[in-house]
Amino acid sequence: MTIEQFKKEFGIISKSKEINDLVDITMQVAPSDISVLIYGESGVGKEIFARAIHGYSSRAGKPLVSVNCGAIPEGILESELFGHKKGSFTGAIESRKGYFEIADGGTLFLDEIAEMPLTTQVKLLRVIENKDFMKIGAETVTKIDVRIIAATNKDLQQEVDARRFREDLYFRLKAVSLSIPPLRKRKGDIGDLINYFIYAYCAENKITTPKITPEAIDLLTEYNWPGNIRELKNTVESAIALTRNGALDINIFSSLLKKDGEGLSNRNLPVYLKKSPEELDRELLYRALFEIKKDILELKDLISRKNEEIYSAENNHTGTAIPLEQAEKEAIITALEQTRGSKRKAAAILQISQRTLYRKIREYDLLDYVT
Repeated sequence: MTIEQFKKEFGIISKSKEINDLVDITMQVAPSDISVLIYGESGVGKEIFARAIHGYSSRAGKPLVSVNCGAIPEGILESELFGHKKGSFTGAIESRKGYFEIADGGTLFLDEIAEMPLTTQVKLLRVIENKDFMKIGAETVTKIDVRIIAATNKDLQQEVDARRFREDLYFRLKAVSLSIPPLRKRKGDIGDLINYFIYAYCAENKITTPKITPEAIDLLTEYNWPGNIRELKNTVESAIALTRNGALDINIFSSLLKKDGEGLSNRNLPVYLKKSPEELDRELLYRALFEIKKDILELKDLISRKNEEIYSAENNHTGTAIPLEQAEKEAIITALEQTRGSKRKAAAILQISQRTLYRKIREYDLLDYVT
């Protein structure tokens, strides 16, 4: 299979040299059982590469189980991964298989691996090394054969240095590393991605494919795409849902994109469309989601500027760098103050999971700052 055939087979839309090089490495390592660590910002397509690795391996006929480690509360993550026996804890009304057992013979994709608690990291390392584990409440070990693919948007070496990630686990996971570049660094792919998302969305929803103007493509190509491919996909689909004349022009995309850090004057204006109630509900949902994203980005920019001022003032006053814990605490306080105590928005600004933020709030005794 050639690189182009591989990309077509697994839905990798790109003609850049960087992605072709990654595909070449992926084709080499996929047939083995070696662990793979995938780096990349949110939305760049890390799970697509994980699916390609699994699909090109001898395990393709077995399950690929995807787990977002940052989305599962710390208190139940161990049960979700390893399973439990009936009665092993309050609420365990029946025995349950964990993701490792479900993925037996196949591949387990651990997304946001940097968010995994240290206690769970110890047990994960044991599973990787010994290929067995004990369910919560069990008295015997369960043998499994699972390939591990992990992904993160953080620098794991920095996490190791900060003692937030185990070094031994890091070395076991990074046998092969893939670093996926953000969309802003491969703008030559944007045109192909736009066309792909247009045709895919229209085929799925059985609607007429709209035409996109050259000016609109130029606008989308110049945009920085902080949310990467995921943001581009959502923007294209929202534009199709909102178009009234079957054409995707610069005007419709301008209302969906940020410009120079400022919201557009018409961002909150109502839109009257002659469509069914279901279509209108969907369009309102799209608009609400984009408004939330814009608000978060604006808050993030504001917090970043304030943090830079705080750190600069501290350094100028003392002449030395401030301790890491102090900087982290001040960043959390600032985020909570700016979001009026909203843990969800503060976690988004700080680019950490809500579970991690809860832990830090307790660690630094910041409960007075939350609502």
